[in-house]
Amino acid sequence: MTRIIGGVAGGRRLGTPPGARTRPTSDRVREALFSALESERGTLTGARVLDLYAGSGALALEAASRGAETVVAVESDRRTARLIGENARGLGLHCQVVVQPVERWLAGSIGHSFDIVLADPPYPLGNPDLVRVLALLAGRLAAGATVVVERSARTPEPEWPDGLEPVRRRDYGETTLWYVRAAAREPGA
Repeated sequence: MTRIIGGVAGGRRLGTPPGARTRPTSDRVREALFSALESERGTLTGARVLDLYAGSGALALEAASRGAETVVAVESDRRTARLIGENARGLGLHCQVVVQPVERWLAGSIGHSFDIVLADPPYPLGNPDLVRVLALLAGRLAAGATVVVERSARTPEPEWPDGLEPVRRRDYGETTLWYVRAAAREPGA
């Protein structure tokens, strides 16, 4: 059972896609992740949040429940993306759902930058593919933005493209969260 941990929809259940196509972030890991974000920022109220490889949308909807102003979930599978929208409506939360491959969406015109990015790519996604996505993402971040990348604890540290600086790593059993900060931009850049 996947549920919202905190905020206005705290304790409410989420529908999840059948089968093994998605791997929802466990409640324990989500609770630790959002506690860390709120400890760092003070609150998520007003934040612009992007959830890449959204799957069930649990991360995006957790952010919306905790007061994020803008929440965008990017998921390539149509049925799974439809479920995110159904979950959001059922919880009374606002979440823009984009049905497109992450890399293609990031390469297009997005229109605004993000304060927090939650990236939970499929564990088999190779490092070169992840680096390409992170490089595209770097130009879409607000100054000082936080990026959290979820990976298998068995995979090596991702290569961080210019513009992203690793801050810390946290392990939770088979899951590792990499916290990364958008580098300060040069004046006039």
